[in-house]
Amino acid sequence: MSEIDFASAALIDEAQAQAGLEDFGDARFHEGLEVLLETLDRHVKDDEFRAKQREMQLNRLVTRLQIQAAFSAHPEIEAEDILRPMVVTGLPRSGTSALFNLLDADPDARGLLMWEAVFPQPNEELAPGEIDPRYSMIKDYFEENRDADFQKIHFSSADTPEECCVLQVYSFDGVQTGWEILLEPYCSWFKQHDMSFLYEEHRRHLQLLQWQRPGTRWLLKAPAHMWALPQLAAVFPDLCLVWGHREPLAVTASIASMTEALHIMNAGALDEAQTHALGRGVMDWYASSLERGLRDREALPASAIFDYGFDDFVADPRATIEGIYSHFGLPLGAATEAALLEHMAENAKGKHGKHEYDLAHFGLSEALVHERFKFYMDNPLI
Repeated sequence: MSEIDFASAALIDEAQAQAGLEDFGDARFHEGLEVLLETLDRHVKDDEFRAKQREMQLNRLVTRLQIQAAFSAHPEIEAEDILRPMVVTGLPRSGTSALFNLLDADPDARGLLMWEAVFPQPNEELAPGEIDPRYSMIKDYFEENRDADFQKIHFSSADTPEECCVLQVYSFDGVQTGWEILLEPYCSWFKQHDMSFLYEEHRRHLQLLQWQRPGTRWLLKAPAHMWALPQLAAVFPDLCLVWGHREPLAVTASIASMTEALHIMNAGALDEAQTHALGRGVMDWYASSLERGLRDREALPASAIFDYGFDDFVADPRATIEGIYSHFGLPLGAATEAALLEHMAENAKGKHGKHEYDLAHFGLSEALVHERFKFYMDNPLI
């Protein structure tokens, strides 16, 4: 039995001592924390990875304390308005990242940047104009790991916009880093619990970032938003939802490959049986998220949603952009268009390497995938 445990009481005490703070804010985070720690304890066996995961949760608790301290010291943060955020969702690997990065080239877009999602708490010791050393640390990390295989799957840098799940981990809720969601008991808990708390805090954390570094209009993204459209719309009633669609064969193989890589990085290698179980789990997870999202979007006004197809976007990204801006009544002036065209010219498909994957590696077949996604196969956009 490992000596590295995931007892929440000890982690909470350590976090409070390390931060020199006591107040975690809304106590509802405890529920997700307990389920997540139980999941890690049950499934992460190797001591090296157990230590890594425990340290990660400790750091997140410290960050949560510091976030709450910022709100206590600066109550004016609560007055920050989040107006007409553009939110990209849909099946992962359906061009959402490419579109997200392209939309971020608009000077009026205020993307959730990787470095600030990792360090959302303010650094009040900075002098005016001084570069935050936490930004420099994240920038150096990604530059040192630029050639890593995972960068071919999902390219990131300190300055690229990142998925909302990176910021949501401080609520001990959401999809975490993408591999934990397939494991019990976190998987079942996530699918059944009310995500109102998660999205109330998500809005609050965006207010904190906006207070530190203002912008015109938030640009957000996460396939996981399909699980919680009512909660998303409740906190952002004027949201502009951009929904990507793609044939599920390529989606399933690609996201299974990404999830496998995340599991290996965070919990160790998988044998063939485990890899096949992961493949089935990924297929069902994303099919279920799509089922829920398609059901819940019916309650949103048509004016709040723009649908695009992956193949159409790849063939003519400019037309997709023009469609999005026209649908939501956003200005597409000469300066914005020039910035978007420059981004397209500098970021050709495959720039960061080719991501190789196949269904058979995960014990899946075309027939199995099409059967699970039968409800979606007649969508004209795929």
